Amino acid sequence: MRSEPSGSVWMQDVSKAHRYAQAVQAGTVWVNNYGLFDAAAPFGGYKESGFGREMGKDALELYAQVKTVWVNL
Repeated sequence: MRSEPSGSVWMQDVSKAHRYAQAVQAGTVWVNNYGLFDAAAPFGGYKESGFGREMGKDALELYAQVKTVWVNL
């Protein structure tokens, strides 16, 4: 699976969408939407896309593998 800074998952089965979002190697994942943003949410990529997170409390946890998942129900 490629590493990207963000990704989106589109499907009706929300349980399956959460599993896909967990598997996607991206710092931000949207489920059934795209482009939502909040300054309190951590931002950053995986692998070559960046190290650590900017914004939010997670910016302090440089060694954590943090992911943001947005779900439109």
